[in-house]
Amino acid sequence: HQWIHVEPARAAAGPFGTTVAHSYLTLALSNFFLPQIVEFAGFSAGVNYGADHVRFPAPARVGDRVRAGAELLRADPVPGGIQTTVRITVEVDGTDRPACVVDALSRFIS
Repeated sequence: HQWIHVEPARAAAGPFGTTVAHSYLTLALSNFFLPQIVEFAGFSAGVNYGADHVRFPAPARVGDRVRAGAELLRADPVPGGIQTTVRITVEVDGTDRPACVVDALSRFIS
């Protein structure tokens, strides 16, 4: 219930000039975007394994358009499959800094 997220009048006078999305909501969008960007085929299952290096360099303001890009950093063998590290960057239209950068870990089972 932080005012920068839920009180438009107060947030308008605050550091971001409007209400902003919760950072962890922005992080959650990374898992929405990832399967739209990359496909891992030939596995019977894939599971989220965790995350490394989560950062929120800039806010996503209410009404902003966001998009994501992804880069495969690693693909390591693990018993029964592979573990990938994919850097997902959630960008905000019209800004120079991303709203979220996360190195997402996934396991794909053969």
